Amino acid sequence: MLSFIAYKALWRNKDTAEIIENQRFENQIKILKRIIESDSKYNRRIAFLIDMKIPSGKNRFFVYDLKANKILDKGLVAHGSGSETEIKGKLKFSNVPNSLSTSLGSYCIGNSYVGKFGKAYRLHGLDKTNSNAFRRDIVFHYYYDVPYKEKDGYICNSFGCPMVNKKYFERIAKLIDASESNILLNIYY
Repeated sequence: MLSFIAYKALWRNKDTAEIIENQRFENQIKILKRIIESDSKYNRRIAFLIDMKIPSGKNRFFVYDLKANKILDKGLVAHGSGSETEIKGKLKFSNVPNSLSTSLGSYCIGNSYVGKFGKAYRLHGLDKTNSNAFRRDIVFHYYYDVPYKEKDGYICNSFGCPMVNKKYFERIAKLIDASESNILLNIYY
């Protein structure tokens, strides 16, 4: 939670929407830290967050240092085509098999494998909103059509997987592979 002094400083320097976004982000960090505290198998230093309220053409995948409390890296990430709605900027989410939708919630990043998109990491849903992730073959992978740099508008969609640019994926894969414990990923809206 922001201290009153920090909140006042934010208020002077940012508009209300940015303050709300910061509060949403901090709430997600708290969720991840609670999960980490409950089980020693999770990485206590690094976590990943994806903010689905941010348009897909903008950086919305964040690598977060839980000890220093700062964002280390950020990049573009696609969402599932089944998450699209008729309303621009509004998404829907599902845990249902074959929905092609992104599922919200916390995930444990599992083992890597080589599939049709190259190297990928299995995702294990930790919440009722994403409990079918493994069964749905929801994985973290790269795809060549995902741009590396931010752009106006939207980027391509996945079949429900968090999908990033190959160059960005390689940076994230180094973090995952170097970790001696499972890294958490939180997708929120």
